[in-house]
Amino acid sequence: VIQVVMLATRSYTARHHTFFEMLGNFSFGDYFKREAIHYAWEFLTEVLKLPPEKLWITVHIDDDEAEDIWVNEIGFDKNRVTRLGGDDNFWTMGDTGPCGPCSEIFYDHGESVPGGPPGSPDGDLDRYVEIWNLVFTQFDRSADGTLTPLPKPCVDTGMGLERLAAVLQGEHNNYDIDLFKTLVTRAGELLNCLDYSNYSLRVIADHIRSTSFLIADGVLPANAGRGYVMRRIIRRALRHGHKLQSAGPFFHQMVADLVDQMGEAYPILPKTQAQIEKILLKEEQQFELTLDQGMKILGEAIKELDGNV
Repeated sequence: VIQVVMLATRSYTARHHTFFEMLGNFSFGDYFKREAIHYAWEFLTEVLKLPPEKLWITVHIDDDEAEDIWVNEIGFDKNRVTRLGGDDNFWTMGDTGPCGPCSEIFYDHGESVPGGPPGSPDGDLDRYVEIWNLVFTQFDRSADGTLTPLPKPCVDTGMGLERLAAVLQGEHNNYDIDLFKTLVTRAGELLNCLDYSNYSLRVIADHIRSTSFLIADGVLPANAGRGYVMRRIIRRALRHGHKLQSAGPFFHQMVADLVDQMGEAYPILPKTQAQIEKILLKEEQQFELTLDQGMKILGEAIKELDGNV
């Protein structure tokens, strides 16, 4: 019996316009590094059957304990363990508060993909992809930077569901997994674009997930706060549809396909499907009016210009 509690959490990062599913196991003052590392290794190599030789580990430069567990208890090859500094392997909530070192697990996609192992000059390329981050929250950081050990250290880990799906399906790009292929294909059908590697189709497929889940969770488009962030996501998707010469509203039509893909795992989606479609259609219609008006203003301004600029 695997003792790992796998929780799926929906996360959105406004900076990168990315919506992703995260898997994790958590401990609040119960088990710590040893158990977390053993659980991760067991899940990846025994349950998912990933080849150990395809994995690479990083630990914080000062975390002797974590490296010792990986090398001497797990039996991981020390030559595939990289020690990195605070920018890569130390998690914080902010300038103060709970924090601690982390140990990241990478998957090697093979020599056909450019890049080197973590910490190497080519480490930022795509060959080695982080799939799981084991965060060991063991300190409380004060305003002067002092680290005080917590009386009850915790574990907070995050594993990328799409990245894991890509590994298990023999794909390197997250957008080539079964879920995204379906949504990208549907976007292509609606926009009459058969180039399924088109960046705009990928943006639309990603954003139909984020906006649908946000609405299902009670977030509505608005002109301020999280509602404004959501409206910007919607309009970014619509703008990419406009780049592909969309003929009328299309975005809301993809909700049904998302429900087909994820409705069983997330019953809230089929329950709120009609509401999601209604809200997205309204946003599409409003955006179209805004775009038409903006193009008129732009056209009038261009007419008043002299020369060829």
